[in-house]
Amino acid sequence: MKVLLLASEMVPFAKTGGLADVAGALPSALNRQGVDVTAFLPKYRCIGGGRFSLEPTGLTLSIPVGDRSVPCSIEKTLLPETAVPVYLVCCDEFFDRDGLYQDKGKDYPDNLERFTLFSRAVLEALKKLDIQPDVIHANDWQTALIPVYLKTQLAEDSFFRATKTLFTIHNLAYQGLFPKEKFPLTGLDQELFSIHGLEFYNKVNLLKGGLLFSDRLSTVSRRYSEEIQTPEYGCGLEGVLKDRREFLSGVLNGVDYQAWSPESDSLIAKNFSAKDLSGKAACKKALQKTYGLPQVPDAPLLGVISRLADQKGFDLLDEIFEDLMALSVQFVLLGTGDPKYHKRFELLAAKYPKKCGVALKFDNALAHQIEAGADLFLMPSRYEPCGLNQMYSLRYGTIPVVRATGGLADTVEDYHPKSGRGNGFVFEKANSKAFLKALRRALKVYAHQERWQSLMGHAMRMDFSWDRSAEQYLALYQSMTTA
Repeated sequence: MKVLLLASEMVPFAKTGGLADVAGALPSALNRQGVDVTAFLPKYRCIGGGRFSLEPTGLTLSIPVGDRSVPCSIEKTLLPETAVPVYLVCCDEFFDRDGLYQDKGKDYPDNLERFTLFSRAVLEALKKLDIQPDVIHANDWQTALIPVYLKTQLAEDSFFRATKTLFTIHNLAYQGLFPKEKFPLTGLDQELFSIHGLEFYNKVNLLKGGLLFSDRLSTVSRRYSEEIQTPEYGCGLEGVLKDRREFLSGVLNGVDYQAWSPESDSLIAKNFSAKDLSGKAACKKALQKTYGLPQVPDAPLLGVISRLADQKGFDLLDEIFEDLMALSVQFVLLGTGDPKYHKRFELLAAKYPKKCGVALKFDNALAHQIEAGADLFLMPSRYEPCGLNQMYSLRYGTIPVVRATGGLADTVEDYHPKSGRGNGFVFEKANSKAFLKALRRALKVYAHQERWQSLMGHAMRMDFSWDRSAEQYLALYQSMTTA
């Protein structure tokens, strides 16, 4: 089985979000399943400068973008600690920039041109390099033109005759929308700018092209695959997704347990395990010290690592925060996002200096320390395609309190004290009253430490490894190529 994985970002080369984690971890997990994987990625500025060992392939291309021919070349490297080749599409005009998609919070105005070039360059390079995949696995709007080209312009090309496409949606809210006047830049027949093609409310919608023209579709949790077929979560594409529901699957993202495991994590104060939880107390004490909070061992410590946004339920957290501060709890926050929440939580930290610590930044080491040192982890998201932090939290015995949506619903089962079943605390309705009720239930169980430690041990033994996810992707690939 030969699989080509296409993404616009990939750890450790370039990252803005969870897509990079998936693109960086899935190839090596598939490799362990015996799959021959190759990846393609744009060569952004952050990849150059000697940070990675890159070698030229000698291949230069001239790619049509509208009425221009844009030169580019192909370089090669390896995904670290694997034999997975990663080919880089090099075009300084389009990719030698500080940001991947934006500058100072605003999308680059030529993003359509940039990812048109990337898509067309990949297809041309595959032929020149004689890489003939059984499956092309494309991800998100930046690669959505690939299946469109394969089913239209390249439909009669013998090189791709046996190639199937899987298109994965990581977040349906990001669709690659552009003015209709830009459609000719794609080089596609004007007839494809229609309700049955890439037209969407008189705009070009690249993601819609991926949904319509791929052989199979997937998204990053079973629950999210169902939610996006409804008006509430479908972002205007629920009709398209409903029409293609027999070709749509949900495959939960995995966790890299080499990076996220309390037994071996070098970034935390003391290692611990489900068999020996003693080190977690040292991690909690160190986290309290980092945030300048009193080192009270018995106070439940609530943690949040997130983008500060309404989607993540920060409005719900804000509404219950004064109620929380009236309880015997401590709270720590790490993240950046909407300026209104920056201001609000800075004010709350100043108001409750002995109970609330706020770090408005990205800090990987501190993220690990929160996962290890907190007692509870809060994720009241309005929607969450997959989510990774709840899975990290389970591994560290930091019990998640989540809303029942997307991947949160697929990974966190509500705890029932009588039966002992469940690994966290779940609430259904997206309102602050339901959120606070779930938190109170969690704190009630926390007060019974024998019961709480049993819950922690169960949570820590959950398996959300990438190997499980890779097995499901492999089954999808096989279903396409043997059909």
